[in-house]
Amino acid sequence: MKNLYLENSPIAYYVNETKNKEWLVFVHAAFVDHRMFEKQFEYFLGKYNLLAIDILGHGNSVHAKKGDNIEKMADWINQIFLKHNILAANFVGVSLGSVFIQDFANKYENKVLSLACFGGYDINNFDVSKQKTNSKAQIKMMLKAMFSIKWFAKSNKKISAFTSNAQTDFYNLNIQFKKKSFMYLAGLQKLVNKYPKKQRQYKLLVGCGEHDIPFEIELVNEWADYEKCDKIIFEGAGHCVNMDTPQKFNECLEKFLQSSNK
Repeated sequence: MKNLYLENSPIAYYVNETKNKEWLVFVHAAFVDHRMFEKQFEYFLGKYNLLAIDILGHGNSVHAKKGDNIEKMADWINQIFLKHNILAANFVGVSLGSVFIQDFANKYENKVLSLACFGGYDINNFDVSKQKTNSKAQIKMMLKAMFSIKWFAKSNKKISAFTSNAQTDFYNLNIQFKKKSFMYLAGLQKLVNKYPKKQRQYKLLVGCGEHDIPFEIELVNEWADYEKCDKIIFEGAGHCVNMDTPQKFNECLEKFLQSSNK
């Protein structure tokens, strides 16, 4: 994957382009970066043009200027599209990444071929009151991060991944996250329930792991029920399903993408 930077922005992104192929865009979870998708890059190389983006404050997207915030992510992605003449693409988002690909779809629906959201929730139809049940655990995690990123990462890996290999990989990425980048995540709530719920003009896939927290499984099941969309609960996986069960994830994603193009 070729490492590039978007002009007049802090955003780093990665491209592998094969002519006459559809585009497949990957947006990662919080506290890691695009490298969480390495197994997906290997699998889909040559089958699609690949684009991966480091979210603001993550990976190499850390050279922000005054006024840069996560509300601009959709517009920055669109600028990448314009730069590379990408007319439309399939999107894959895990956890936090699923929020940003939905926000992009809200603003640039005609540039979306399909959305695959894992470990996420519908940002246009989210009952904020439900989040209170999870808030104490989140506050506890944030306090750990303020003391030590390593301490935070040791706890976070167990929440974010189920298998020992995936936990190790997640931890190694998480410890590179900078404390100062937490300030960007504070603006996340501004993307929730910002746009009214409406009929999607593209196919949607939602999913999570069977070992994800019960709250997330509940959100995914409810989302699939009222959207009447495709759903996958991955066996042997936690929150970051693409890292826990990469082969199964890749096969299921490829099947979904092929069905979306019919």
